Amino acid sequence: MTLVPRPRTGPSSSHRLRPWPLCRQCCGLALDMGSARTRAWIAGRGMILDVPTITFPGAGAVYPIQRGAIVDIPGTSRMLDRLLGHRLPRLTRPLVVVTTPVLDGPTYRERARTAVEVLRPRTVLTVPTARAIALAADADLSRPLLVVDIGAHLTEVVLLVEGMVFDARRTAVGTTDISAPGTSAEVIEAVTAMITSMLRQDRTSVTADALCRGALLAGGGALRPDLTYRLTGSLHAPLRAVPAPHTAAIRGAAKMLQSAHAHPSARSAHPPGQGTGPHSH
Repeated sequence: MTLVPRPRTGPSSSHRLRPWPLCRQCCGLALDMGSARTRAWIAGRGMILDVPTITFPGAGAVYPIQRGAIVDIPGTSRMLDRLLGHRLPRLTRPLVVVTTPVLDGPTYRERARTAVEVLRPRTVLTVPTARAIALAADADLSRPLLVVDIGAHLTEVVLLVEGMVFDARRTAVGTTDISAPGTSAEVIEAVTAMITSMLRQDRTSVTADALCRGALLAGGGALRPDLTYRLTGSLHAPLRAVPAPHTAAIRGAAKMLQSAHAHPSARSAHPPGQGTGPHSH
């Protein structure tokens, strides 16, 4: 289990949602690249991809993203080119929004930016996966919010305060580690231990208030009734599953994409051959 002492990402910012202008010059793409599946959303077309995160160098299959980390940047680039290169309008530089795990965020963001270069982006913006989930759930970000994201190979527990990351924990355990129905004890114990650690280290009432209010549950784990039922009992607190929890992150990234054209870093296009614009997270 990995933990950080209350990382802060700076002052909160908000974007007013507006329809994305449907023109060739304003192509937008949202990406959620998980260890198990990669999902993509194109502005004006909706979610166009929900496929295994696999690349094929030669005869065998390779998994370029493992336990929430990009371990093979060239492989990730090849995968993106194969899946999306022919789907984006020609002669455009898309604005790309990428979801990122909270912990190891700088490393993931840099590697993701390098991999996404194959799509010739105009600008790359990043959003923590927990915040994207909150956006998809239309959560009230004016109050502390606890997000539990149980993925295939990684589980994150993130405390958001005013929409920004206040504290976070993660463990390299997910739904693929549950060998059979009814054997979800490892995931439940990990989530309970992470939240207990957050409560003990918080000298304020923020974490306790967020837990009493009810944690937001997302990821493939939220689709398992046995896991959610036992986790509720273990935490002695309510849990609220996001609708379609396995796609919450990409839907939240798509919401950010809708408003990203108002972001200062998205206003200037770069000539072909130059790097992407600044990142936002």
